[in-house]
Amino acid sequence: MCGIIGINSNKSVSATIINSLKKLEYRGYDSAGIATLSEGLINEVKTEGRVDKLEKNSLVQNMEGKIGIGHVRWATHGLPNSINAHPHSSQNVSVVHNGIIENSTLLKKFLVEKGHKFKSQTDTEVIVHLITEHLRTQNIVNSIKKTLKSLHGSFALGILFKDQPDLIVGARRGSPLAVGYGPNENYLGSDSYALKSMTNKITYLDDGEFCFIKKDHVEFFDEEGTKINKKVLELSSDEKKYDKGDYKHFMAKEIDDQPITLKNGIKEYLDNTNNDINIYNFPWKINDISSITLIGCGTAYHSCLMAKYWFEELTSLDVSVDIASEFRYRKNRFKKENLYVFVSQSGETADTYAALDLCKNNGMKTCSVVNVIESSIARKSEFVLPIHCGTEIGVASTKAFLGQMLILYILSLKLGLLRKDLKKEIFIQKLKDIKDLPNLVEKTLLTDNKIQTISSTFNKAKGSMFLGRGFSYPIALEGALKLKELSYIHAEGYPAGEMKHGPLALIEEGMPVVVLAPRDNYYKKTISNMQEVIARGAKVLLITNKSNDNVISENIWETVVVESTNEDLLPFLLTIPLQKLAYYSALKKGFDIDKPRNLAKSVTVE
Repeated sequence: MCGIIGINSNKSVSATIINSLKKLEYRGYDSAGIATLSEGLINEVKTEGRVDKLEKNSLVQNMEGKIGIGHVRWATHGLPNSINAHPHSSQNVSVVHNGIIENSTLLKKFLVEKGHKFKSQTDTEVIVHLITEHLRTQNIVNSIKKTLKSLHGSFALGILFKDQPDLIVGARRGSPLAVGYGPNENYLGSDSYALKSMTNKITYLDDGEFCFIKKDHVEFFDEEGTKINKKVLELSSDEKKYDKGDYKHFMAKEIDDQPITLKNGIKEYLDNTNNDINIYNFPWKINDISSITLIGCGTAYHSCLMAKYWFEELTSLDVSVDIASEFRYRKNRFKKENLYVFVSQSGETADTYAALDLCKNNGMKTCSVVNVIESSIARKSEFVLPIHCGTEIGVASTKAFLGQMLILYILSLKLGLLRKDLKKEIFIQKLKDIKDLPNLVEKTLLTDNKIQTISSTFNKAKGSMFLGRGFSYPIALEGALKLKELSYIHAEGYPAGEMKHGPLALIEEGMPVVVLAPRDNYYKKTISNMQEVIARGAKVLLITNKSNDNVISENIWETVVVESTNEDLLPFLLTIPLQKLAYYSALKKGFDIDKPRNLAKSVTVE
């Protein structure tokens, strides 16, 4: 959540900071601000709303300064307005902050007693006043060190000093932060995406570290203030993938890009020559693993639920799934033969990272499935499986979800083969089916026109349900989540067999209900559950796959038919119309599809 940019240069920086903030808006977009240092003064401009509004401000257009920091906000403390927007400044210090300071109330009380006056409702402002207080008696290194030790919670910080015209300080604990290197200028950013247009040379700060960014060099320090050396990583500088082209929204493009996402994953992981899967550097002996725990949040959690069915079907491993935000607060009984798999699109999800950190501290086997291989989760894991789906800008995940499912399915196949739970001939047939998947998804995308028409009914309803059994249940959850995220329509996903245990009371005349009923082992049972819903007056949208058998029910409102494949892979195809349904529902309501209200892409706070 929230986005940081900092630039120390030999030329004016305000326009470049604004352009970088536009790239970071997927991380937060309820307010924005910029501060530069010029002629010994901190110049600060902030506004509620989007970066476009900030850019149009005449004060920004005339802003001078060769060093500056900027921020886009996703509110945690205080209303989204210009007062609570970042940066927050005293006469001597200006700060931008991602994260949450959990002891801000106590710190504020201490600072007020020292005579400090606060303007905002934010937790961030205590950082400004703490640094200002320490600077009265300490040098900058000790002031930063003492301030960071006083803060409880998570943070990524960018800091300017009135009396230091060639210095930006960055600091990180829990929230990601990167340093970029350029000719006669250096950068600070909350992720590499905002920095890529300026440089492809990047260093990531680890927890507890801080840095001094000057025009011509960068110094790194550990939490004790001791200088340390850090590696410089070289990233791809290809910018074409970030362009939405002729699409109105990034999400529309990302939905249509899913065949490419699958092709990329298949190309990376499938060995056509040997009919095998390219996971040869698995760091553990297969017999040392008897169970697996899958951990994620939101859409990534749904991919973990999906994978549970696959691991149970294809291996003899004991499988459990955990929501990351719950995992580390329970009394976990860690077992050395358990493999913990952490799933995150950004690789920066705070709850998932905290769960990973707990497992690492207890000496557990850790594997991550991420889209960003330079991310915090990837760097902390013993073993990384990238999903290779490219940058995903739409806040509501689409292609990353399919990418996560693909890699988890491939991993379940590989472990099933290695453990001799899966016969070689069945394994080879399943590989063949995977290779057909991109083409089947491409054909399923052609359900577009029908979904556009159907979406109007959902917009008129006060709520909806998504039902599925077996492999279809996690997809029902994901379909409901997408509709909630984009259209702000109350939607719930349920196992179809659970309707009679309570949720059936919610069904009323005309309520739209999505029933996922592919021709699998659960098909007949799901159709029976569908009839229970129809009998209570629901308008049923049936989503099934092509078959010679027609569904016999004159009371089905609408039917969408996807392509056919083996049962394992049908969830990929069922996902497509649900993504389209959420997209068109939001489009007809005129909502901001790429940036839904109250949400952000990279969730770096608890």
